[in-house]
Order: sequence, then structure tokens, then C-alpha cells
Amino acid sequence: MGFPVKGRTTVFVDGFNLYHSLKEDARYHRYKWLNLRKLAECFVPSENLDTVLYFTSYADWNPRKTKRHQHYIRALAAHDVETVLGRFKPKTLTCLARCGEQYRTHEEKQTDVNIALALLERAFLGKYDSAVLITGDTDIVPAVEAVVQNFPDKPVFLVKPFRRKAEELIRVCTEHRKIYEKHLKRSLLDNPVVLPDGQKLFCPDKWE
Repeated sequence: MGFPVKGRTTVFVDGFNLYHSLKEDARYHRYKWLNLRKLAECFVPSENLDTVLYFTSYADWNPRKTKRHQHYIRALAAHDVETVLGRFKPKTLTCLARCGEQYRTHEEKQTDVNIALALLERAFLGKYDSAVLITGDTDIVPAVEAVVQNFPDKPVFLVKPFRRKAEELIRVCTEHRKIYEKHLKRSLLDNPVVLPDGQKLFCPDKWE
């Protein structure tokens, strides 16, 4: 069941949050080759769907992952999905087990900030009449509250990925829906995606 949107609708996709909701369950790995515009159309009538924004970051320390990710972004661009890039930041942590040794890892940065900024900026510029968030990240609650308070005529709807409670987001958004496997099944990209110049983009083997 879709949302009762009005006018031009922008969909804001938290790529990190959505990706990990699929990665956490082996049954859903085959849905990583996902057409985000088709997924949006599961919740927004096509005549209202305007812009789909994909917020993500490259794992620059892993060339193979980065190459797969760039490949996917090219496939999305062919389906009118715009990408907004953040970044990962190196981070040193201490093992909480007996060893107590320090180790290096990476923490995803900027995606939630980028979503919040885009949600607010586009509201102020009048670039949407309704907004749909695909995320379970409650860090963007203040931005949603700001839109609701300053633009009461612009509803903000929420689509929750798998295993994301997002209770605070549900509280501040106009309505919410959940992603089910039926939505993923109808939202896969073609394999291959054929670009206008005839080039073919195939789903990475690890995603099948």
C-alpha cells in the first residue's frame, strides 16, 4: 500500500542503512542489485515520483568493493537515480575482550548529515511537496522535526528497511511502511543493465 503523497515527491534513500539490512540476512543478499526508483514506486505513485536520491559512501580502503559500488551507481544513474556521496573515516578502537589491543576500522560519516541537509534545503527551495525517507537511522529526527514545524503542508513519510525499529522516526513522520521481500522482488535491476551506448552492466557475482 502506497503513501497518500501529494504533488512532487522526493525519495531519500539511506544506502548504508538499506544495504546492511540486506547484508544481515543471507536470504536477502540476492536483492543488492536493486533498482531504487522501482523500490520507491512500491510506495509512491509513478506520476508523483520526482527525484530519487541515493546517499552512500565508498569503502576506499577496499578497491574491489569500491569498484562494485561504482558499477552499481552507474546502473542506478541509468534509471534516473542521483547519488550523493559521503565518506568513511578511519577509527582506532580497543578490543573489549581480554587482549585489550587496539585495532583500526572505518566509520561511515556524513550520510545522515547529507540526508538531513538535503531534506531541509529542498524543503526551503520548494523542490518537493512530499518527502519519503528510506532509512532506520534516527539521527535525522531533528531534520524531520524541522521540516514538519516549518512546512506543515509538506508531509514526510518513512519506509523502514528490515530489522530497523526506528521508533523515534515513526513518531515524527506522517506515516510509515515496512519493506517486505515482495517489494524487493519487483525492484531488481535488469541483468545486465544496458546503457544508451550499448555497454552492459552485470550484477556482481557476489551479489547474486
